[in-house]
Amino acid sequence: MDLPAFYRGRRLRRSASMRALVRETTILPEDLMMPYFVVETNDPALRKPIGAMPGQFQLSLDELEKQVAEAVALGMRSCMLFGIPAEKDAIASGAYAEDGIVQRATRRLKKRFPDLVIATDVCLCEYTSHGHCGLLDENDTTGLVQNDPTLDLLAKTAVSHAEAGADMVAPSDMMDGRVLAIRTALDDAGYADLPVMSYAVKYASSFYGPFREAAESCPSHGDRRTYQMDPGNFREGLREAAADIEEGADIIMVKPAMPYQDVIRAVRDSFDCPVAAYQVSGEYAMIKAAALNGWVDGDAVMMESLIGIKRAGAEIIMTYFTEDVLRLLRSENER
Repeated sequence: MDLPAFYRGRRLRRSASMRALVRETTILPEDLMMPYFVVETNDPALRKPIGAMPGQFQLSLDELEKQVAEAVALGMRSCMLFGIPAEKDAIASGAYAEDGIVQRATRRLKKRFPDLVIATDVCLCEYTSHGHCGLLDENDTTGLVQNDPTLDLLAKTAVSHAEAGADMVAPSDMMDGRVLAIRTALDDAGYADLPVMSYAVKYASSFYGPFREAAESCPSHGDRRTYQMDPGNFREGLREAAADIEEGADIIMVKPAMPYQDVIRAVRDSFDCPVAAYQVSGEYAMIKAAALNGWVDGDAVMMESLIGIKRAGAEIIMTYFTEDVLRLLRSENER
């Protein structure tokens, strides 16, 4: 008796080589951007473990250079710098200081690694004494950030990063109009060719907890829900992306990545510009913790999580797993 024809998908799954041949989505070194936390300190050997993020550290300038050298040797193509100043104040003066920690780190890394793409986080939360991403009214006790006065300081910070040699600035503050303010300031300062990667679709997420330990940026009062997006909102994310593109953003970022892959796909389908996604500290910490407890295969889950983010539409993935992935890819290529 003749059987009807049916789809035999297993023909293309019979061996590892066959599966690799037809694989639709792969993770490459150029897909990944590594975040680093650099600390202003008198201890050149500072390498302080971040408790909630196993394998990640606060680094002195010397230790940052060593860490980046190892990663570049493994094939790292880009990184993001977050700074932790020695002193903080209400006006975040360390963020835009000529000799600020991010400015010094950028100059140092660009001198040694001229081909490495260095992006810098443009925000004030690591530098303010109150931990918010902008200026507060001194009489306000709720943590309500003053939007427009903050724009000038964000623009000043971006220009200072450009002057230090940054290849790209990445505003993460979620102030209205900050991309336009930064783009205008960069153009006026002679940096019309410097791209802006906007944290355009940034949610007020519980997944940021470990980062706030790493960057020492937890708000002293109030929270960030008046400027970061509500996790229940989807269409709002498209409005935010459209606004930032109109203001001059070159790359649009969605943050976090894992819980918002539907948003990543929508942004990818809606706008003709590169899309980035930030696999944030809580995503990293969960996978690391489960792997350390033996509950999951850490490398396999790491790669699957990144493939999912890329498949959703992200061309750039900012992830603390960057160095781990590069080591894994290197070992696989050497087999």
